[in-house]
Amino acid sequence: MSAESARLDEARQGIAAWKKWGPYLSERQWGTVREDYSDNGDAWNYFSHDQARSRAYRWGEDGLAGISDDQQYLCFALALWNRNDPILKERLFGLTNSEGNHGEDVKEYYFYVDSTPTHSSMRFVYKYPQRAYPYPDLVDTNRGRNRHDPEYELLDTGIFDDDRYFDVTVDYAKQGPDDILIQITVANRGSESAALELLPTLWFRNTWSWGADGPRPVFSTVRQADGGAAIRARHSQLGDYLLACEGEPELLFTENETNSERLFGVPNRSPFVKDAFHRAICCGEQGAVNPEGNGTKAAARYQLDVPAQAERVVRLRLTAEPQGHGWAPFGSSFSRTLAKRRHEADEFYDALMPSTLSDDERLVYRQACAGMLWSKQFYFYDVDRWLEERGSDPFKPGRKTAPRNDHWHHMYNGDILSMPDKWEYPWYAAWDLAFHVIALSLVDAEFGKQQLKLMLRERYMHPNGQIPAYEWNFGDVNPPVHAWSTIFTYRLDQGRTGQGDKDWLKSCFQKLLLNFTWWVNRKDRTGRNVFEGGFLGLDNIGVFDRSAPLPTGGCLEQADGTAWMALFSQNMLEIAAELAMTDDDYSDMAVKFTEHFLWISSSMYSIGGEGGMWDDDDGFFYDVLRLPDGRSERLKVRSMVGLLPLCAATVYDGKLFQKRPELQIPFERFLNARPELVQFIHDPRPTGARGRRLASILNEQRLRRVLTRMLDEQEFLSDYGIRSLSKHHAEHPFIFNAGGQDYHVAYLPSESDTGMFGGNSNWRGPIWMPVNLLILRALLNYYSYFGKDFLIECPTGSGRLMNLYEVAEEIGRRLVGLFTRDGHGRRPVNGGARKFQEDPNWRDFIQFYEYFHGDNGAGLGASHQTGWTGVVARILDLFGSMTADSALEGGRHAYFQRPGTPVAGGDR
Repeated sequence: MSAESARLDEARQGIAAWKKWGPYLSERQWGTVREDYSDNGDAWNYFSHDQARSRAYRWGEDGLAGISDDQQYLCFALALWNRNDPILKERLFGLTNSEGNHGEDVKEYYFYVDSTPTHSSMRFVYKYPQRAYPYPDLVDTNRGRNRHDPEYELLDTGIFDDDRYFDVTVDYAKQGPDDILIQITVANRGSESAALELLPTLWFRNTWSWGADGPRPVFSTVRQADGGAAIRARHSQLGDYLLACEGEPELLFTENETNSERLFGVPNRSPFVKDAFHRAICCGEQGAVNPEGNGTKAAARYQLDVPAQAERVVRLRLTAEPQGHGWAPFGSSFSRTLAKRRHEADEFYDALMPSTLSDDERLVYRQACAGMLWSKQFYFYDVDRWLEERGSDPFKPGRKTAPRNDHWHHMYNGDILSMPDKWEYPWYAAWDLAFHVIALSLVDAEFGKQQLKLMLRERYMHPNGQIPAYEWNFGDVNPPVHAWSTIFTYRLDQGRTGQGDKDWLKSCFQKLLLNFTWWVNRKDRTGRNVFEGGFLGLDNIGVFDRSAPLPTGGCLEQADGTAWMALFSQNMLEIAAELAMTDDDYSDMAVKFTEHFLWISSSMYSIGGEGGMWDDDDGFFYDVLRLPDGRSERLKVRSMVGLLPLCAATVYDGKLFQKRPELQIPFERFLNARPELVQFIHDPRPTGARGRRLASILNEQRLRRVLTRMLDEQEFLSDYGIRSLSKHHAEHPFIFNAGGQDYHVAYLPSESDTGMFGGNSNWRGPIWMPVNLLILRALLNYYSYFGKDFLIECPTGSGRLMNLYEVAEEIGRRLVGLFTRDGHGRRPVNGGARKFQEDPNWRDFIQFYEYFHGDNGAGLGASHQTGWTGVVARILDLFGSMTADSALEGGRHAYFQRPGTPVAGGDR
């Protein structure tokens, strides 16, 4: 067992709190719903980036390369000043929703280079220009561009052209759970000496301004025995901590209090306020900081002159451990511990990664995992308190209407959560999180399980059974993938340990039953097993905004919504069958979800007119528009909407019927009485390879037809994965007329040119990692049923026949190829950015974008969406560990175990 694995075990067993400290600080707290107390719900403008340096937050904190304890009482991060910027760099800068053709976009370059799951070793790199940061240029130029123009990025300003910038590298290493070594390395990449003000900053989250009980925390100056400077932190709940600072930096103190005078023109409660360090350093206001040497925000000021092509190193130590006389915080053990933790991180990942991976693939794998782990954040939001504070308490007369979330007053969030992105999306999204867990389980299975269960707890899940979507609207509808991630995670754990955590699985199943019932009761308006549900994660590839009333009236019967529910039924069936192997009380549930799946999947062919959502001429599924007069029409857009029915495919080994043969009787009786249910879908009774059964919306004939379209490079198959919209629509856009207005969908390889979903242009044709993962899963399931004899042309028209394992492997290779260097040494994800493609100080830092250009693979959207794009690590693990033979032999277990390991127990 590696040292890091031992720490994970100690944390799981409660022996040592190795996860108490981590990268739990947000990278953007301003502009979030939690901090929005406006009447119109304009969160971006109510609390702006410009205000953030002067205004105390209510519900969290943000910082640069920061860490905090798991309740975010005490925070540590960097502040920087290049002596040219108008402001102190204490947080990352980016555009608001309305400030550009592609708003909500961070305009900085920073990289999560490494992290272990206990955060015993972490590395972060930030690239800081030496000239004045081009804030106005970024805003004004982006604001002047239209939706047909590309984004104006920080590199486009030319500020890095002559390498006049600093690489600021922050390394964290834990000597113990409460003893953290911090090393900051400032490298001048330019050809001339340059000055930098470096301020490692420590502050308390402001709880006292909101009526919290207990004494106010305080920082004070401490002089070390060796003469070094230190800051003492005293907190009634967290306890005492010491930040030891190497050398003799100037120590600055102020309060984490709002500068009300600057922002609102009213007197401050204290003469020392949140923006004091900015005012003292950038503006020369020496009276801004507290001369008494105490407060609730403190910093050590290092004034560095860094020669050209040289480095300067600053070391600090944050510790709660009692120190005896003569303690040397920066003795020889500091460097040894730092090196040891790095070696242990290498050891942990070397044991984790398949040996078949190339060095470049290993780099991608490790940075993907690092990004997942750095994207953990303390998320605090008491919705009932928030509503009360803004005068919108739903139980009080005369209340103001809240712009959002007033039906979610039961919610209390105060946990470490996996974020989609700590700047672009510094709030959890339930369906994103389901994908995060698939990657997180590679490195920390317990954390993944805890995340899934958290969304089902009574203080998260609505009493009606709905899983919260995200803070902009908890009541929005996300795809129901929670059950899929739950059984996937259970199998991963089962493959890793030899036995699954059935208590956890039972607990999740009970809550998932509530969620399934919510879907059936709320999103099947006709009671015919056809589902709606808003955008369902597929924003801009449809004809209409599916979260808004249709311009035609009537309703939209969604191929993706119905397919999601078919998959949900399969997942619940698989969970129930697994639990029924040892608990007969779940047998009826297995039968129930078998029936649900058959009703739902068969309805796709029978609702909405002849053939239903299936179009036999095209060999594809489409949404059906049902008009108020009873007429219906297929909206013939070839998109991911029509590929999702392919994803609803699950293989069963039949062990439950062997153990409980009496269950075969109601199963056969149900099907024999309703032969129409299997007229079009795959009949679940015949067995395939190794005696397996298959639940699938598509029978073999229709599977071939959908695959033929999906694997066509002139439709869905890109060099970098499966596109979300067929390239067919580039020359043949779909046009629908309603009320004299044309609604059209045309293929665009990158962002969409419609503003259907607000300030962002969103997307139409790009490649998304999470839905590609679902496609890979389905192909491997089909392969484990049909075996090696099922062959399909891949690519379509190439004359090259592949079995479905080989098809999955080929798509996986293309997805991984987004990030790895090609034959010319270029990473497609970096697009045309020469700095990223060619510069040795840039080219091996990977950005895990939200989605990717459908034709050239360039990264698009949020640049640090490691959350679900991080599943590329799972894809590398999958095909690095599995072969076609092991996949066929192991069936569904092949996805969860290395070749040569015994099949885990509990197979059915």
